[in-house]
Amino acid sequence: MNETEQVSHLIGEVYDAALDPALWPRVLEATASFIPVSAVNLFAQDALKKSANVFYIHGLDPAYIQSYLDTYIKINPLFPTSLFLEVGRIVTEDEVLPRDQLRSTRFFKEWVEPQGYIDSMATILEKSSVSCAVFSVLRHRRDGTVDARARRGMELIVPHIRRALLIGKVIDLHKVEAAALADALDGLAAGMFLVDGVGRIVHANVSGHRMLARGDVLRTAGPRLSAVDGSAERALLEAFSAAGAGDGAIGTKGIAVTLSRTEDQPHVAHVLPLTAGARRQAGNKYSAVAAVFVHQATLEGYTPFETIAQHFRLTPAELGVMLAIVQIGGVPEVAPVLGISEPTVKTHLQRVFEKTGTNRQADLVKLVAGFMSPLAEPPP
Repeated sequence: MNETEQVSHLIGEVYDAALDPALWPRVLEATASFIPVSAVNLFAQDALKKSANVFYIHGLDPAYIQSYLDTYIKINPLFPTSLFLEVGRIVTEDEVLPRDQLRSTRFFKEWVEPQGYIDSMATILEKSSVSCAVFSVLRHRRDGTVDARARRGMELIVPHIRRALLIGKVIDLHKVEAAALADALDGLAAGMFLVDGVGRIVHANVSGHRMLARGDVLRTAGPRLSAVDGSAERALLEAFSAAGAGDGAIGTKGIAVTLSRTEDQPHVAHVLPLTAGARRQAGNKYSAVAAVFVHQATLEGYTPFETIAQHFRLTPAELGVMLAIVQIGGVPEVAPVLGISEPTVKTHLQRVFEKTGTNRQADLVKLVAGFMSPLAEPPP
């Protein structure tokens, strides 16, 4: 199998996993081989609770996963900074934290290095005000550090992983038989439309018909599915056309198309190709090239950490020290966690005190707690 065939087959399996979650372990194994890397993770982390929910993994020792959940998630220096990343952007670990600094941290010395991992890449698949879903891959000593081939492999597969994850959340079913896709999703709360390559509707579920009847975010233009918003209309048409050309052609088109921009009714559409894999059965049955899932979404807001940094104009290094002081303790405890010297911690901390108008660790704890509370207003 050449690279084109390999990536096409892998992308097809990713989209089949959107309908059948049991396929994800096999998808991650194939992804590890394609990029190539030694371990792959699909998980979510909560910024407030310092907790994680591991959805699917490949290549990681279960004992190390448990130790991460129990201990090392609280001192992972990469996590606070990663919350600032743009959704879908792929970064290596040294783009988040300088390599020398990371290797000086307790997290690297006690959790990463003993497993033999020397480099990694990650991307935020979805982000809310308090948590984020992450897709990450790790390179072992035998793999070498991230190179151009590995980054290209990651760039090819990440948009499809993200689309499949978002559609899986909307469907929220254990398994959907592809051949019976329309019947299985007729009762779905989200609107679901099967369309051909130019957007003609060949099937819509009950929720979809209701959306068309309201006409506030979607409407029909003759037999075609059309968005009220002009830019959304163009994005949908591009996605439908690409879906007709196969899984690989759709790329980033139609991952999450914003259909309305009003705060009271934000709606998002996700486009799933039906031209390959097990999904082809549904496509052939209905003469459709894509399934479109439309649902009301919560507008993304800043995480509390982003809000704190912007409000007080803190640098990433200053924010990292501030959060470490609040969550871990004094300067001697924080230095090995962040991989920097005690004098450097003191310098950053003094700047934090000056910018926030505080002078004690207890004051910082109260300040951060105020931003973390969903009922609290940021200070003037």
